Amino acid sequence: MDDLHVAVVERRMAALDVAAALDFVSDPRFGGITSFIGRVRDHNVGRVVTGISYDLFEPLALRMFRAIGERARAEVGAPLKLWIAHAKGDLAIGDLAVVVAAGTPHRDEAFRACRLAIEAVKHEAPIWKQEHYVDGDSAWSEGCSLCEEQREAERRDHGHDHAGHAHGH
Repeated sequence: MDDLHVAVVERRMAALDVAAALDFVSDPRFGGITSFIGRVRDHNVGRVVTGISYDLFEPLALRMFRAIGERARAEVGAPLKLWIAHAKGDLAIGDLAVVVAAGTPHRDEAFRACRLAIEAVKHEAPIWKQEHYVDGDSAWSEGCSLCEEQREAERRDHGHDHAGHAHGH
């Protein structure tokens, strides 16, 4: 798919580039351009976070990103331009962790492609996240197999369900 850009960016070497993503998915045929930008936040699951380390097996991650791009094309149709890039290494609060951008003729397809891509990256790609906390402790983030358990715990504790993933996806 020539209209797909996938990358793993080693944080020591460079930062993720939102402008490059938007330029890539721009096309005179397209009226719909969407993006998702994931940044490192300073709290997760009630703990103060000081940074995150991402580790991944790059060849497998890139192959998965390409498969995600093909799935997005099959679901929303062509034409579609898609950018998927994820950071690797140590990130500070506010650093960009992931950038996904999609361009299509219309907004609905662009939103759907972008949403499909970021959800698949977060739930399927071989990326491991270690959070570092203000107390000096660190922990590997639990995986999506625990998503439902987390939502159930939130309902019990707070009486409602959050639409997102409290464990940091």
